[in-house]
Amino acid sequence: MAEHFLTINLEDYFHVGPHSGVIPQRYWTRFDARVEHNARVSLDLLDKYGHKATFFGLGWIADQMPHVVKEIADRGHEIASKGYFHRPVADMSPEEFRADAVKSRVALENASGREVKGYRIARGWFAEKDLWALDILADEGFAYDSSLRILGLTSAKTAALGKLHQRQTKSGPIWEVPLSSWRFMGLSVPISGGNYVRQLPDKFIRNRIADWDKNAHAPMTFYYHVWELDPDQPRIEASPRLNRLRQYRNLASMPERIAHYLSTYKFQPISEGLQLELKTVTASLTAMVETKAVEISAHRKPVTIAVPCYNEELAINYLANTLRQFDKDYSPQFELHYVFVDDGSSDKTFKMLNAVFGKNPRTKVVQHPQNRGVAAATMTGLQNAETEIVCVIDCDCSYAPEQLIDMIPMLSDDVDMVTASPYHAKGAVLNVPEWRLFLSKGLSRLYRMVLRHKLATYTACFRVYRRSAVVDLEIENPGYFGITEILVKLDQKGGGIVEYPAVLESRLLGHSKMKIVKTIFGHLGLLKEALRARGKPELTVTSNGFAK
Repeated sequence: MAEHFLTINLEDYFHVGPHSGVIPQRYWTRFDARVEHNARVSLDLLDKYGHKATFFGLGWIADQMPHVVKEIADRGHEIASKGYFHRPVADMSPEEFRADAVKSRVALENASGREVKGYRIARGWFAEKDLWALDILADEGFAYDSSLRILGLTSAKTAALGKLHQRQTKSGPIWEVPLSSWRFMGLSVPISGGNYVRQLPDKFIRNRIADWDKNAHAPMTFYYHVWELDPDQPRIEASPRLNRLRQYRNLASMPERIAHYLSTYKFQPISEGLQLELKTVTASLTAMVETKAVEISAHRKPVTIAVPCYNEELAINYLANTLRQFDKDYSPQFELHYVFVDDGSSDKTFKMLNAVFGKNPRTKVVQHPQNRGVAAATMTGLQNAETEIVCVIDCDCSYAPEQLIDMIPMLSDDVDMVTASPYHAKGAVLNVPEWRLFLSKGLSRLYRMVLRHKLATYTACFRVYRRSAVVDLEIENPGYFGITEILVKLDQKGGGIVEYPAVLESRLLGHSKMKIVKTIFGHLGLLKEALRARGKPELTVTSNGFAK
């Protein structure tokens, strides 16, 4: 029986390609990391069946959680590079690719104490046009690459590249360790990778791998991701349906499928198969960055962040990670306080808020006995704030809190509210359903006809308030359209309102609580009252959403 290559991708569920369209790299720290737990599940599984493997790890993980990489190395496995930021090669220039590969290798070597000789591209696989990257890898001292996949109609010559081979580059030789494919009537189908093992029929893959083991006379390259052994990973609902199918299908059966191959075949790390000597290394000077204490201004501006929450247990840790980073980045400029309002949740939201935030002396957690609505929770947040500047944000962080840094200075002497405006000409909306946009923009057109302030957006919860200007407003509508009522009441009393061209993104965890029909009729009633207050004739709403 041949000894095959076992490779495992060390990355977390929020790093992956199917979610890249909705989770930019700057949001990674918002998510609860599960890679440490999932890595240990893999390590224990390998111990059970007596195998050693090559772990292709992200440099970002090595810098964030070096103990995870060190444990893998200490338990006898090879550490190789999967790039630093999980970027596809097509998105990088040669200079960027080189910098990313070197940065990743330095991080992994510093964390593991072992030399890194192998590389696999973080997302996707090398195409013919990408093979310039092999010149760079060879030039940087990598001994092998495992980023090639043979797929589709191929010639016999091309199909032959699907087995272990050495390639000559301008900088010298480098081994290519491709993902293994099955070829039938000129068609090559990958058979030994995590997504293919999950998506294709189990019996078909088992038979193809058995055939390779018996007849190929070359080591097979088998791989999976540590998150594929984690069926309980959070679901990113904002990703397109096909991407969610790709990410989550057959996760529950994956541990049993992997166990079958581990119990049936012999495996080894790539470095052992290529007889590479991996030396012990010391921390590289290129990774040592002098840290300096952040100077905190003695004249920090007091600011309260108020957060209404209703049945948000799935989002609380995401919120906590987001605010933790926000506090770290901006507490030198602002004296930050927090008020969390549980709006009568029926799940574990209140318990989690207290567990996560309750011990912070700059934090209040208050609760409505019953669910009242987001506007009522917003007013409770304002009433419990002890600073004049109060920023109200969405619990799901669909508006990045970092935008507050530009909004807070807009609260000048003659301005009482700064409201987020994704429908502003310079604003943006990402991954939000078209029907939601049509509804919100239609309502904005109607409100512009009625109110003094001609804004692009009237419905956003994400705002900066001058507390004294709004805290005593009597709001009749406690739900979603009550958020607009706060603006309407401030407009009617002569308060100053400006908008900030914000970016709105679809929520990533959980579901929206908005009752669509109720909200529409609520806004129409609010418009009618605003018209009556101004002494105008009543509004007629046509079928296309315009007024006449």
